[in-house]
Amino acid sequence: MSNNVTLKEKIGQMILVGFKGLMLKPDDPIVHAILAQQIGGVILFDYDCQTRQAGHRNIQSPEQLKTLTQQLQTYAKQAATVKKNHLSSLIISIDYEGGKVNRLKESYGFPKTQSAAEIGNGSLENAKREAEKMAATLKGLGINLNFAPVLDLNVNPDNPIIGKLGRSFSSDPKKVIEYAAIFAKAYQDQGVLCAYKHFPGHGSSVEDTHTSPFVDVTDTWKEYELDPYKALINNNPRTMIMTAHVVNKKYDIFPASISKSVTTDLLRNSLNFKGVTVTDDMQMDAMAKQYGLAESVKMAVNAGADILVFGNQLVATPENPQEIVNIIDEAVQLGQISEERIDESYQRIQTLKQSIQ
Repeated sequence: MSNNVTLKEKIGQMILVGFKGLMLKPDDPIVHAILAQQIGGVILFDYDCQTRQAGHRNIQSPEQLKTLTQQLQTYAKQAATVKKNHLSSLIISIDYEGGKVNRLKESYGFPKTQSAAEIGNGSLENAKREAEKMAATLKGLGINLNFAPVLDLNVNPDNPIIGKLGRSFSSDPKKVIEYAAIFAKAYQDQGVLCAYKHFPGHGSSVEDTHTSPFVDVTDTWKEYELDPYKALINNNPRTMIMTAHVVNKKYDIFPASISKSVTTDLLRNSLNFKGVTVTDDMQMDAMAKQYGLAESVKMAVNAGADILVFGNQLVATPENPQEIVNIIDEAVQLGQISEERIDESYQRIQTLKQSIQ
């Protein structure tokens, strides 16, 4: 059946987007995108950055969320049936780290969570209990990818986006490896994908890639920030690695997410990572304000990114998946991106999706 998949549909598998809606209606843009197979996945949020309201984006209660994920998968299966191909499963992702980065809040009826910093200060038994609880919660809701655990080391406790938010297990690589492995195993046991982040290390930064157009960690980054990746890189077939928008001139002048030196030379060739790479949100200021949509998309694909994330939270006008697919397709037709590069990502993504079906 794979012969029925067109180049544009293969490219669509590389796109993961956010959308508005607690429930789906047939004329919703996200439904059109799924039925046209322009996306391979979605990301869910509780807070809507445009309206500045919580509980108005995708998440209001456990019952509502479970219905939403079922609707999403039903439309994906419908698209595959109509198009007579095997692209029947959708990645449904979330940022569910616990603590301050947690879309499944207790106030909506979900179990209470602990931050990575709190877990890292507690026992391994407590970490195992928390990990198993969180993994079971995701499984029960029909969410099959968690953008966690965080492998960033707490190198700079004043880091506005990692240290100050309690998102790191520890400043000690050994502890980060130990605790992250517990979480990765819990997700694997429940058939949930996870993503180690933010490669090659965001823990030493002094700025936030969401709001700063240029975050340079060259002078603060430590070589041992790679240790958790070296230890855990291929320990779990259901694990992706998310690349950061940080610039580390030890490797390249471009942010890691659009750097071939980081994504392909370092992560794939030096560290021998075999799985799927996913970018951090391509709409963060560190990407959008520096490079623009078309240029950053082409650079990310050529760098070796398999999945590109567009949260559609940080821009007034949501990106149209069709536009992103067309940018990449046109670049292939013009010889700016090779078709082999698309096929590499497509095969990795399909292998990953088969592990959760």
